Amino acid sequence: MALLEARGLTVTYGGVRANDAIDLDCAAGALVGLIGPNGAGKTTFIDAITGFTPTSEGSVTFDGRDITRAGPSARARAGLTRTFQSLELFEDLTVRDNLLAAAEWPAWHALFIDVVAPRRRAARAADRVDQILDMMDLTDLADRLPAELSHGRRRLISVARAFAADPQLVLLDEPAAGLDTDESRALGVLLRKVVDGGTTLLLVDHDMGLVFDVCDHINVIDFGSVIASAPPAVIRNDRAVIEAYLGTRHKEGDQ
Repeated sequence: MALLEARGLTVTYGGVRANDAIDLDCAAGALVGLIGPNGAGKTTFIDAITGFTPTSEGSVTFDGRDITRAGPSARARAGLTRTFQSLELFEDLTVRDNLLAAAEWPAWHALFIDVVAPRRRAARAADRVDQILDMMDLTDLADRLPAELSHGRRRLISVARAFAADPQLVLLDEPAAGLDTDESRALGVLLRKVVDGGTTLLLVDHDMGLVFDVCDHINVIDFGSVIASAPPAVIRNDRAVIEAYLGTRHKEGDQ
């Protein structure tokens, strides 16, 4: 059984089917890519998986549990987190405090832990944040404010914050947006390091070099439907994928 299973996932906006009966798996310990042309439904899929957009049909199973009707907070507490295209950073908090805010998700037993062992939960969160800062090469910036940093570093902070709560699966929505070639390559190295450490990733990005270099498996959607799902070497030569990106179908239809 995959860590994440989407079956027949459908999202409608009026008469538009933004996601149309999508089947998609994320195997535990894998780095899975999700690509497609602009407007294909990639962010809608992330919103649906994380509970920010309601589904009209289909189901979502995470770690063996049906979470189709769970809200975003319940899914996050279960170990399913995400990033956003907009950075969503707390500009008045340091880099470390941004991560700490994400690391201390309250749970039903949190009050009991705080009563019998005050400071244990905070210490555990601080240790986790230190590990993430080190892994993402952000330790030297821990006490800086996000506004003082470059766009590339701010992107890394946004990604690092998604890892702070020690999730099982992180859905990354365009983490390389605005990064130059060197920054994107460095991000890819860090993402592989995260996966090798045991966290499963679903990567949505327009940077094809990044996606094909780091992903174990790639899913392609167009007009809200999956048109290909295979390892990167197969996807590169898939005719349906080439047509979706280059517009061959439309050109042939116009002749």
